Amino acid sequence: MDLSAREFLADRARRFEAASAGEYPRQIEALASAALACLRAGGKILAFGNGGSAALAQHFAGELTGRFLQNRRPLPALSLTAETAALTAIANDFGYAQVFARPLEALARPGDLALGLTTSGKSPSVLAALECARRLGVKTALLSGKGGGPAARAAEVAAVVPSDDTGFIQEAHAAALHYLCHRLDAAFPEGGST
Repeated sequence: MDLSAREFLADRARRFEAASAGEYPRQIEALASAALACLRAGGKILAFGNGGSAALAQHFAGELTGRFLQNRRPLPALSLTAETAALTAIANDFGYAQVFARPLEALARPGDLALGLTTSGKSPSVLAALECARRLGVKTALLSGKGGGPAARAAEVAAVVPSDDTGFIQEAHAAALHYLCHRLDAAFPEGGST
């Protein structure tokens, strides 16, 4: 389907409007509350995903350790997708499904939040990481689409985009992560002690 830029943006606006009328906003609020509780208790957020979801995990961690819209203290967040040497060594030695579970086992502690991103909800590496996090007593959260799949059942908090379109799911995940950044900016203002 060949759309003009105006038609494409209008289509996306319709999709976001439809998503905002369902459960997705409530699910994003629950995810924001889990992230806020984690950080207020002194925990860290560990984000992970494959492909475009890996890029979103890195972007999110960068917004927290750097800044989003305002200066504030850096917030503890890591993207498990950023260590190329570790990812490739783990994939080679233990299989690709372990690329996030092993770093989680090394870095995560109770009180942290493991945040997986998968458009399908079926990614073996994301599912293995969520299961590992639960065994470690780490809170688990997920951004997904396409019904959520097994990963949504493995996560304590799941925000599932009501769509089967991978591109739109990623766009909705980016919007959700920016909403989390907005909430965290407000909770940890510049010079504040919240």
